[in-house]
Amino acid sequence: MEEEEPEPIQNLWHEVRDLTLGTSIQINHLSSPPTPLQFLREYVSLNKPCLISNAVNHWPATTLWQSNLYLLNTLSSSTVSLHLTPTGRADALSPNPISPSSLCFASAEVKHLPFPDALTRVLKSEMGCVGYLQQQNDCFRSEYGALSQDCDSDFAWATEAFGCLPEAVNLWIGNELSETSFHKDHYENIYAVVSGEKHFLLLPPTDVHRMYIREYPAAEYHYSQDTGEFSLELEEPVRNVPWCSVNPYPSPELKEKEMTKFPLYFNGPRPFEVTVKAGEILYLPSMWFHHVKQSPDSRGLTIAVNYWYDMRFDIKYAYFNFLQSLPHSMLCNPASSGKLGMESQCNSSICNSEEESSMGDITASANDNLLHDPDDTAEKISMTRG
Repeated sequence: MEEEEPEPIQNLWHEVRDLTLGTSIQINHLSSPPTPLQFLREYVSLNKPCLISNAVNHWPATTLWQSNLYLLNTLSSSTVSLHLTPTGRADALSPNPISPSSLCFASAEVKHLPFPDALTRVLKSEMGCVGYLQQQNDCFRSEYGALSQDCDSDFAWATEAFGCLPEAVNLWIGNELSETSFHKDHYENIYAVVSGEKHFLLLPPTDVHRMYIREYPAAEYHYSQDTGEFSLELEEPVRNVPWCSVNPYPSPELKEKEMTKFPLYFNGPRPFEVTVKAGEILYLPSMWFHHVKQSPDSRGLTIAVNYWYDMRFDIKYAYFNFLQSLPHSMLCNPASSGKLGMESQCNSSICNSEEESSMGDITASANDNLLHDPDDTAEKISMTRG
């Protein structure tokens, strides 16, 4: 019997690793910052992540921010944005409050509080009410401007390689309950951890079909100070958000069901796994899918600063955008001898779930709106978590 050809798109997942990224689930670890030319040639141009040590040792933040007293004194008069959720998962999928058998895209409630009050809410977080200090609108240079002298304004080797200064710099202060669902950004991301650790799962843009991107109605949490409870309310008018359906860490009782619903993720190449420790930097290339969990320091805090540089909308973007526009049905029948004709039939366990409806043919314009329209800076900045 003639051996069946592999699915062309599935084969691409393996070829990208074989030719560019490597077959290990670990990424390159540099012991010191690269030169601008090395960074551009070996990582930016290849859309390839790397972990970098000894790049922020000179920052005053690496010592000063280990003291809550220093943070409280420096930010005593600052008002900051505190994101509140019942579980620590914001911008993530949650049961639809109107139809619990389906899902919605749930955003955090954002409260603007004096920093001392907000930090207390983060430190006292528990399941039922989790606080996370973060706001993706250049918050480090606005809300936390009093701390700006504690970090460099940019990374010279990255700025030269990208050909521009950072468009936004953001501060993140959370705890072990804060978790970020799979998503991608149209930014080049230099992510520096100052205290605690961040645990990333990474997948390249070519694995887009493994994320099962579907449209979900947008909703927002609302917290009642009187009852101490959250309600989840759908937006009016209805607004649908394309979002990744996969939870890489399903509970034991749901694992088999999730693996059946999303076999392209669970049966495909393993994500790259990266732990970014205090004092280390992750270069996260534009359009890479990433899921983030974190481990706090002895105080119960994880603190990080990330620098968003504009990505280049070049030929790589055109390739990835084309790939994303291909119908998901092309991958739904793994025994289909490699032909991408419309006769390929979806396996109902993959594409037709009672809880969720597939987006089907994902158009290029829809994917531009997956975590932001590249031409809409405000939308790009406000919709991301990490």
